[in-house]
Amino acid sequence: MLFSCSNNDDSFTPQNITPILVAKGALHGNGAENISQQNIVITNQTQFNDLITSMNTVNNVSSSFTETNIDFNNFRVIAVFSNIKLNGGSTIDITNVVENSDNITVTIQNLLPEGDNPVMNQPFHIVKIQNTIKPIVFQ
Repeated sequence: MLFSCSNNDDSFTPQNITPILVAKGALHGNGAENISQQNIVITNQTQFNDLITSMNTVNNVSSSFTETNIDFNNFRVIAVFSNIKLNGGSTIDITNVVENSDNITVTIQNLLPEGDNPVMNQPFHIVKIQNTIKPIVFQ
């Protein structure tokens, strides 16, 4: 007799996840916040507090956050930062979050290109999603 087992579940259907907005805007410290262009997955309050401290280096950006104390037993935070723009009016946008069988895919776009406002800024978008053990992949 020959038995075979497979963990491959081809019946999984990708599910859209609706992220919950924490903050969206732009830093205006001309890089003094020392936050590089990056995509971050935050899994605990200490990491989130450190990010908030950096973001608040020049201006109190966190005063516009919907929340600053996250229940990390139930949520993960996803934060995306654009590079520093020489002109204002641009955005960085989390446009789609999808749960796949083996990961969570986060799609990022710049929905508004650089404008002609001569103000240096660094767009950001921060959301939270239900906690997961699946890796989060950015595209």
